[in-house]
Amino acid sequence: MRAAVLHKTGQDTLDVREDVTAVGFGPGMVRVRMRAASLCHSDLSAMSGVLPQPAPFVPGHEGAGDVVEVGEGVRGVTPGDRVVLCWMAPCGGCAHCERGRGHLCVASLRRLGAPAFRFEEGGAAVEASGFYGTGAFAEEVVVAADAVIKVPADLPYEAAALIGCGVTTGVGAAVNTARVEPGASVAVIGAGGVGVATVQGARACGAGRITVVDPVVSRRERALAFGATDAIAPEELKAAAKGLPGGGFDYVFEAVGRAATVRAGYDAARRGGAVVVIGAGAQDDPVQFSMGELFFNEKRLLPSLYGGAPVASTVALVVDLWRAGRIDLDGMVTHRVGLADVNEAIAQMRSGEALRTVVTLG
Repeated sequence: MRAAVLHKTGQDTLDVREDVTAVGFGPGMVRVRMRAASLCHSDLSAMSGVLPQPAPFVPGHEGAGDVVEVGEGVRGVTPGDRVVLCWMAPCGGCAHCERGRGHLCVASLRRLGAPAFRFEEGGAAVEASGFYGTGAFAEEVVVAADAVIKVPADLPYEAAALIGCGVTTGVGAAVNTARVEPGASVAVIGAGGVGVATVQGARACGAGRITVVDPVVSRRERALAFGATDAIAPEELKAAAKGLPGGGFDYVFEAVGRAATVRAGYDAARRGGAVVVIGAGAQDDPVQFSMGELFFNEKRLLPSLYGGAPVASTVALVVDLWRAGRIDLDGMVTHRVGLADVNEAIAQMRSGEALRTVVTLG
């Protein structure tokens, strides 16, 4: 089959091959025919080494497809079911899962370097892993049964792929982590796919003011179409915050993944407000706060991983919101390419041109 492979961390482009085989099928595993995969900035972060992922690997973690085959002992899905991939798959038995916090389960992290694909190079067999236990930029994947979530058959593959990570992350941050109240003032730093999903989540919660902050004019303008009430450049954030009652926003969502924007978000939140950190950043990018300001301002720092709740429940919520017309998934797909042109999708994301590019896989 065809799959896109990153051979070495730090490379800018992927090698689209036709001699790749998905491996590892057996008890507890599921074989999925991929139909659509969405390119997320986290894929680029894994390629560059910002996020840990041993190479060689097949990127892609936002994907949707059809179950082809299930291994012994698999329950909950059968051949023919439409599913989305879940890169932080709950094991169901650890302390986090037992507390109803399956999105914090670390079992899936143990699969980081597990072989999932095989191909030949220089006359020798080479094993590659799938990004965070998935590897959506392949025509077929073999994943653990807990790494797929069944979705309705009438949910289009493209929309389902978006729900696999970015939309679930953004909507869940507003609904589950922050629990934005009706009428609240919200700022979202970063108008990429996760940021736009956060805007839609805040709108669904009834936020009264939603201000998007981004340095790119076209991205700011685009965010207005998804429910933002204001769109400003980063240098305008401080003045916008000071002009609000209480001297800041009730909630500031950081959807970039950098210490500088987390710090800017903290400064823009009102006393007693909340800063919700969604962006996936580097381990060596520390954020600094003084003990005095943490104590005196009582601003809450709320990291939000993968929607801040069990992923399956957030996926179900997003599907319900989509079905009710309260969030727009179709409009988030700004570009479409085939697998052979996946490097074009990467270039579009790096340029800031694309909100989400969907790679169609047949």
